[in-house]
Amino acid sequence: MPLLQLIIVLVVVGVILWVINSYIPMQSTIKKILNVVVIIVVIIWLLSVFGLIGDLSTIRIGK
Repeated sequence: MPLLQLIIVLVVVGVILWVINSYIPMQSTIKKILNVVVIIVVIIWLLSVFGLIGDLSTIRIGK
């Protein structure tokens, strides 16, 4: 993945998260949970993009 595309994806995710936090009324607890989940997903995605973890399609949850 080219670096420019990576930066664009990160900016788009950040803007979407900012819009959700700013304009959608939610309890602060739900906003914190949403922020943590998005950050964890982005970190896992970045680790996969840079090859520090394996392909995400091979991860299985459950049986």
